[in-house]
Amino acid sequence: MADNILIRDLTLRDGQQSQFATRMNQAQVDRLLPLYKNAGFYAMEVWGGAVPDSIMRYLDENPWERLEKIKSAVGPASKLTALSRGRNLFGYNPYPDEVIEGFCRNAVSSGIDIMRIFDALNDIDNMKSTIRYVKQNRGIADCAVCYTVDPKFAWLDKVKALLAGKPVPGRIFTIDYFVTKAEQLAGLGADMITIKDMAGLIDPGTAGKLIRSLKKNVAIPINLHTHCTPGFGLASVLMAMLNGVDIVDTVILNFSGGPAAPAFELVQLFADKLGLETGVDRPSVAAINKALLGIRRELAQFDQYKMFPRPFDIAADKLPAEIDILFDQAIAAARAERISELLQNTQAIEKYFNFPAPDDIVRVAQIPGGMYTNMLAQLQQAKLEHLLAKVLQTVPRVRLDAGCPPLVTPTSQIVGVQAVNCVIDQAQGKPFYTSKSIQFVNLVKGTYGKTPVKIDPAFRLKIAGTREETPYDTSKYQKQENPFLKELGGVRLAKEEKEELLLELFPTVANTFLKKLREREYKIYLEKNPKVEEKSAADEMWESLSDYA
Repeated sequence: MADNILIRDLTLRDGQQSQFATRMNQAQVDRLLPLYKNAGFYAMEVWGGAVPDSIMRYLDENPWERLEKIKSAVGPASKLTALSRGRNLFGYNPYPDEVIEGFCRNAVSSGIDIMRIFDALNDIDNMKSTIRYVKQNRGIADCAVCYTVDPKFAWLDKVKALLAGKPVPGRIFTIDYFVTKAEQLAGLGADMITIKDMAGLIDPGTAGKLIRSLKKNVAIPINLHTHCTPGFGLASVLMAMLNGVDIVDTVILNFSGGPAAPAFELVQLFADKLGLETGVDRPSVAAINKALLGIRRELAQFDQYKMFPRPFDIAADKLPAEIDILFDQAIAAARAERISELLQNTQAIEKYFNFPAPDDIVRVAQIPGGMYTNMLAQLQQAKLEHLLAKVLQTVPRVRLDAGCPPLVTPTSQIVGVQAVNCVIDQAQGKPFYTSKSIQFVNLVKGTYGKTPVKIDPAFRLKIAGTREETPYDTSKYQKQENPFLKELGGVRLAKEEKEELLLELFPTVANTFLKKLREREYKIYLEKNPKVEEKSAADEMWESLSDYA
């Protein structure tokens, strides 16, 4: 085992997205940046995911400016990381290469050092162009394999499937499946591999086996990303540390736990006991954590748990003896692979720190927490919430029919919505799949890429009207309109490439955001030039706006 481990801090992206609906504004972020500059994290995830959409939609802030301000403040102290959904980038439909190239080039030039690239189907073909363009622009390609588990069928459902001539397949998502994907990505030039466990479903026993196998078969760094929702997160990170993982993802205490990643402070305490150096400055982390407490209070309306972790200063505080020994017992259990005992100890540690209890629904149903809440909301809207158990039972069938995609954005939403549709159809006396979302049709058709299991051609014909897998044809892609705004002096809605990319990636939200931005600029121009009586498209007028915006 190596004598050091690297830490990727997720607080400013995944942490706030998991806990507070991505509502941190620029002023809140700015308060933390001088502290982060001294913290010494290997990397900081600060962009991608829901950040660009949310800060335009809810905060009226520019995503590119957020990234550039973070880079300016942190400099080379930590590598900045963004999340990209491969060929889909941020949407559902794939984009042509020119959009992907523009996005990757501008993201790297604006401050991104590491691009974490994933695909919701683990379709390697959907990741190739992003890998290529990130590396062409001297970025680091962090290629993620989405972790998932096999659909879980009740015994009676297995019998029914067998009698219907469609037996449930054997194991799909084995250790070999994930290692093979990692090897393929390494062959394409990946600089590191992340096991991306969106729902926190990787149990500690599997985490240990998977990391061991990856370290044996892949020569580039391995990163584990997981969440705490079902109660496995901290234990699985510990098992990964014991089996040679190079990088682990954490969130600083006051933003951690529950639906977020494990707390850095707890991982640091384990690292201390294992003799692993993280290189992180503890007083800086303690200062960040104190500031995060105030920010969390400011975000109270978006805080679904409102369970504040027990105060703990990683630079100064000592654990009570009865809690400290739980860390030792957890390490001993992990080394002996006594998984139940390991989980008892790590969950007792998290209970002491006042984290939310494990979500048994997520653990038993083996679905992401967000997918569960979306399905429940859909049923409540139809006043059919009493059918939730039936929906949970239907998810594996819908998922298998659709080629068994991993349940990650957007496939988790697609499968969840369709499962609800099927149960509502049945409740109304209609056959399954009477109601189909366009996203489900496209998934089955092949628009989003190749699924882990081949889809029955007869089912594809029933759902999508064709027996043949039909990939998305990017030659038919239509670029978003970028109109002249006559009422604002004739300026274009998007004035330069980065704004054009916002329009391509977030058409509706960016249209509103950019229109407001142009209105503010035009108002400033008129204030600076009171003699201008009519709206003009003169080039010199709009060139001058950069001085005022």
